[in-house]
Amino acid sequence: MSSIYDYTVEDIKGAPVALDRYRGQVLLVVNTASKCGFTPQYKGLEALYERYGPRGLTVLGFPCNQFGGQEPGGEDEIATFCEVNYGVTFPMFAKIDVNGEAAAPLFDYLKKAKRGLLGSEAIKWNFTKFLIDREGRVVDRYAPNTDPAQIADDIEKLL
Repeated sequence: MSSIYDYTVEDIKGAPVALDRYRGQVLLVVNTASKCGFTPQYKGLEALYERYGPRGLTVLGFPCNQFGGQEPGGEDEIATFCEVNYGVTFPMFAKIDVNGEAAAPLFDYLKKAKRGLLGSEAIKWNFTKFLIDREGRVVDRYAPNTDPAQIADDIEKLL
């Protein structure tokens, strides 16, 4: 597949979502976890979504349990945790794998489009972030320890 818009994923309730529905928006795609040292980043991601959403940014959260078993719950538990603890209103999706043979095709695409440190494709931990422009191109990849607020200037340039 040649564009992020070619993929369909499942939302947190299990319904299919064609990413084509986000065509023309700036996207921040993040693999998330509820029991990670970076979990408080949900607050910063939500702040970006609230601040820039009206101008065309959408944050897409994809829970993943591949790193330290830090997302052990089911989708209902994840959704409740995000809403109650961090006020998350941005779209959340079904739990996925981001590495290995069972990796979600979307994340295989993202990793190939923008490699990580030293050219590595593999995602190293929860809260790796991919910034996508309005044309569906992967513009940048941010490490898990990159605070969402540090991405604001890059988002501004794309809006």
